[in-house]
Amino acid sequence: MNPSERKSLQGDSPIPPPRPGYLPDLLRPYASSPLLEGSSRLSGGEGLRGAAHGTTILAFHYKEGVLVAGDRRATASNRIMSNRVDKILEIDGSALLAISGSPAMALEMGRILDHSLKFYRRSQLSEISLEGKLRILAQLLKDNLPMAVEGIGAVAPLFVARDGDAVRIYFYDILGAHFEGVEFSVGGSGSPEVQGILRYLDRWGEKRLAALSREEALLLSLRLLETASYFDSATGGVGGQDPVWPVVRLLTGSSLETVSDSEIALLYRSEVLRVR
Repeated sequence: MNPSERKSLQGDSPIPPPRPGYLPDLLRPYASSPLLEGSSRLSGGEGLRGAAHGTTILAFHYKEGVLVAGDRRATASNRIMSNRVDKILEIDGSALLAISGSPAMALEMGRILDHSLKFYRRSQLSEISLEGKLRILAQLLKDNLPMAVEGIGAVAPLFVARDGDAVRIYFYDILGAHFEGVEFSVGGSGSPEVQGILRYLDRWGEKRLAALSREEALLLSLRLLETASYFDSATGGVGGQDPVWPVVRLLTGSSLETVSDSEIALLYRSEVLRVR
């Protein structure tokens, strides 16, 4: 098809023909289009300045189940909005949702997912399947697409849930597609450093990640978050005067545990802050 024929087929449409690129970036200049169902009315087509965003999260298998951890910082541009955000959400006592992106949108998704699973169990007198849980979260992310395109509400979570006696890790993109992280998965702005370390340790370390004990896994997660905070300004470290400890939760086939601040503090001061 020559250029003149292509132009005649397009007519006066405000949307240009498809071209390669990242979907939100491609759609952003056309936020006023009816295809985005009025998302530009939320921010005048310019994006909402000052919206907080979350940062580094990680999940990996260890000997007893899956460890999920996250820092506590939320940022907006170069501003620190909060250092006390809990990014690891308990879902119906049987799953964990780790959030990166917009805390406002992600926390609301977590509440809806939690209530949906509880409603299903109480109305059907049985647990919803793992695939059902994955699909509910996928639909919530799809419904959030206009906010993600605006650049103020993108969410890319990790979801950890039981599958019988096993525990599985899944990561999502902002469009709702989900993929299983067989050994580990990471998210947020500090994830490149963490991902590289986890890959190295799982492939060439003294132990595979899945062979780590509870204490070894906990120590590794704290060191990973400290490494991310060193290279990524949007990832919160542990301050000296008023320490805010990372959130670490452990999901096994039979239990869900939140690691106490006192245990994290002891391990952090003795092993993570150790100076050679």
